[in-house]
Amino acid sequence: MPNNIETQILIIGSGIAGSITALQLSEWFDDIIVITKNLDPTESNTKYAQGGIIYKGEADNPELLTKDILDAGCLINKKESVELLAKKGPELVEEILINKLKIDFSKNKDGLLDLTEEGGHRCRRIIHHKDYTGKMIEEILINQIKNKKNIKLLTEFTAIDLITSTHHSQNPLDIYEDTEVLGVYALNKDTVYKIRANVTIIATGGIGEVYLHSTNPQSATGDGIAMAYRAGARVINMEYTQFHPTTLYHPEAKRFLISESVRGEGAVLKDVNGKEFMKNYHTMGDLAPRDIVTRGILQQMLKTKKDFVYLDFGPIGSKTKIKERFPNIYNTCKKYNIDITEELVPVVPSYHFSCGGVLTDINGQTTLKRLFAVGEVACNGLHGANRLASTSLLEGLTFGYKTAMYIKENWNNYKKIKKYDIPDWIITGHQKIDKTLLIQDWMFLKTLMWNYVGPIRSAKRLNRALKDLLHLRNITEDFYFDCYPDKELIEFRNSLQTAYIITLSAWKNKKSIGSHYRED
Repeated sequence: MPNNIETQILIIGSGIAGSITALQLSEWFDDIIVITKNLDPTESNTKYAQGGIIYKGEADNPELLTKDILDAGCLINKKESVELLAKKGPELVEEILINKLKIDFSKNKDGLLDLTEEGGHRCRRIIHHKDYTGKMIEEILINQIKNKKNIKLLTEFTAIDLITSTHHSQNPLDIYEDTEVLGVYALNKDTVYKIRANVTIIATGGIGEVYLHSTNPQSATGDGIAMAYRAGARVINMEYTQFHPTTLYHPEAKRFLISESVRGEGAVLKDVNGKEFMKNYHTMGDLAPRDIVTRGILQQMLKTKKDFVYLDFGPIGSKTKIKERFPNIYNTCKKYNIDITEELVPVVPSYHFSCGGVLTDINGQTTLKRLFAVGEVACNGLHGANRLASTSLLEGLTFGYKTAMYIKENWNNYKKIKKYDIPDWIITGHQKIDKTLLIQDWMFLKTLMWNYVGPIRSAKRLNRALKDLLHLRNITEDFYFDCYPDKELIEFRNSLQTAYIITLSAWKNKKSIGSHYRED
């Protein structure tokens, strides 16, 4: 493969948002490239989404769903984005996931779609495939992409930086024009490729590796946020980092999420003394919005002086019912000698989802020409200060589709592109990365973010975090430019940049709201 690649449309990321965008665009375009830094293209936040996706509930309507999303987001959501998702989203679930892709969603005893409930929802409207919905959807999407002749899927391609006219053109006059995004530099094994595109779409997903405790896969290193920020795109609402209330508390069970749908089916939180406590913190009890449940758990842990609380599956029903409804959770807990049908399950909060991101409109357009963003990496105002459960898959589907339609309808604005003189990637250093230094820096970053910029924040903690992050960033930049291109170092640099953006946003916003909670 030549080092220089050209395509009509480049999509960075292969989760539900990137994959839906690619599949829709493949109906009209001949040359689409999807890149992912993982060997397995299904490896993404989508794959680990257990709970389900919002559909149409009994006695449900777009207005009620709109209200639930706005309430969860503390009413600072962008209403246009919320109303679009509430109206168009369930239609696309039926049209694309159910009818076109034939996703095998779970049925009830009457043969109808099994509707479940989660925190913040006023009715049952979530459909699922047992308790591994995202995995089922993602595998089918990737198989569809692999079967499309006009989509080229490149695995183990780590995006380094966006190529822009003002940063990379060798014509000095270009710096005085508006910035155009022209593609990406990407590392594959030991080679850096220059991928040029008429349109570039960031769909890189989450930022979980910034935190010590996270439900995200290890590949969620904030790459899209950091690259867009360095290129000059506007990034907003990054202080709204959502923490999931319930992940398995076990020394060997890193990252295992216990879905909110467990509580939707009747499970209850109890402290170490066996007492239910969530009614003390919110009238909705165990089904309150995630930020409230997370803080309720943390406060109860402080009161009992323990590092966890319990989740009681018993109220869900019989052992058979629990096993059949939550086979993934049952089997995973069983590996750690915990039988969820008989025992209380120890749980703690962990970082889960970024409600902020690269600023876009409802068509995925960013503030830079030819650059779009979809999915968790983007922020069109949908989630406001806190995400409503089971909106993440629906967001990827809805806005992936909307972005694809916009690009198709406005292709005349993108098909002609100025021939900028863009150089190949310039290698500035030839040292090999010192893994010991990198491991230490990762641990320092994760611990700092968890302790100072975690679920509960204050001015003193945020001030300390900003100083430490600036110092680490200066050291890392020297380290970065002295070393030969390396995937792990690229990821750390991106996570560090993303961590600084989160912390600065949290420090600037002195109003405690939603998932940005300041005790001062």
